[in-house]
Amino acid sequence: MDWSGAGSGRRWRTRPPTPRSKPLIYLLISLPLSLLLLLYLSPFTSLSSPPPLPSTSLCSRLSLSDERFLWYAPHSGFTNQVGELKNALLIGAILNRTVIVPPALDHHAVALGSCPKFRVSSPATLRAAVWDHIMELVRDQRYVSMADIIDISSVTASMVRTIDFRVFASIWCGQDIKKACSSSMCCSLSTIKPVSDLSDQCRSLISGLDTIKGTGKCIYTVEEDCRTTVWTYQQNADEELDSFQPDESLKKKKNISYVRTRKDVYRSLGPGTVADRASVLAFGTVFSAPYKGSQLYIDIHASSADLKIKNLIKKIEFLPFASEIMRAGREFAIKRIKGPFLCAQLRLLDGQFKNHWKGTFSALKDKLKTLNQDSTISGTIDIFIMTDLPKENWTKTYLEEIDRDKKYKVYTLDERDDLVVGAAKGVRKAEMGIKSGFFPRNLDVQGAQESCELGSYLPDVLLFVEQSVCSCASLGFVGTAGSTIAESIELMRKNNVCDL
Repeated sequence: MDWSGAGSGRRWRTRPPTPRSKPLIYLLISLPLSLLLLLYLSPFTSLSSPPPLPSTSLCSRLSLSDERFLWYAPHSGFTNQVGELKNALLIGAILNRTVIVPPALDHHAVALGSCPKFRVSSPATLRAAVWDHIMELVRDQRYVSMADIIDISSVTASMVRTIDFRVFASIWCGQDIKKACSSSMCCSLSTIKPVSDLSDQCRSLISGLDTIKGTGKCIYTVEEDCRTTVWTYQQNADEELDSFQPDESLKKKKNISYVRTRKDVYRSLGPGTVADRASVLAFGTVFSAPYKGSQLYIDIHASSADLKIKNLIKKIEFLPFASEIMRAGREFAIKRIKGPFLCAQLRLLDGQFKNHWKGTFSALKDKLKTLNQDSTISGTIDIFIMTDLPKENWTKTYLEEIDRDKKYKVYTLDERDDLVVGAAKGVRKAEMGIKSGFFPRNLDVQGAQESCELGSYLPDVLLFVEQSVCSCASLGFVGTAGSTIAESIELMRKNNVCDL
């Protein structure tokens, strides 16, 4: 099955109910199918190859498993997607659900909108858009898991359970994921032979765009978003109004009447609630950020009395890049630059930043002036520059001025560099996205690669390797004000990830 039809939006017709006059037949059919799935998922099974999943209904498949999942719809740039992954892991741990880890989406392929302006896409629209974009990544053989890029092993080992989206889609949605694979472990999933393809059912149910009767115990979609809700945990402020509300001028201008309420995520979606009975709990975005003394959507603090959650919050504050990426950045610093250097992260082309070149360059000028006055520094000053402005476009800019000045030696990286290519190959081969979460036993991993359509695509890791280089800059770091990439680098430097 090709994933190209996954975004068709075709409605799922529920299966006709089993006649009441045939309870014995139903029992005889359902019991062996349940046992079959149990054998399939059990870590103790000794089957040489997995049996096909028996049911032709997504809800029936999910009901045969005790596993409970959490899905969410990431959006915008990579740093925002990392923040959402952290929040999903946190909520998954609180609600005791297995987090379905998505791929890294293309930059701004899915847009949320603006929470402060109360202008955002609905959760259902976001979930559908994310599903369709994932299908595009698969068709183009550009699928890279977030857990391939970000090392989440420190939290998945004991604090929260995860499952790669490809594993979930293969087992429960019956999807052929060959084109989403880049190495043998993922390819072994293609040996699963489901009796039916439920990709359209999965899209309809998980997005929540189509209301389907009788699926309440199967899927629960969270429709509250940042316009109406701030999720909390153990803050004794359940159902209280949040401090940030739309002002009167905005209400009149946009003709809106939203009221933001603080809700305890455990009380609202945990044990004893309708949501808790569902096999899959599907959020829209779980993005949040500080705003006017509050948080836009998720406000869960380390002050919680739950020690497990307190420890998890500390752990996810900083999640490093995969070791292959970190190693490449460190090697560039040691073997290419070979000494103390300054890193400058200059975001010049994207969004709001394209109109603030003067301020961005001003911070770099001030830093270089300080370094030039430092008597402990002799000779040229090495500068590593990471920017979205191509070098051929540096003409008549401050970057060209630095590049020509003999007081400085400028270093840059591009995607063709051997270190970047090597890191990309290492990420592809490591398959940490698959390895860091649940994976079915008894699949022929060694012999599976032949069944995959492995393309030549390598993940784009240039930006991540550049950040790793900047984490090693001993003469300091100059970042672009307001850039989440700059914030990410500062966090890396704060945690001393580069051990030179």
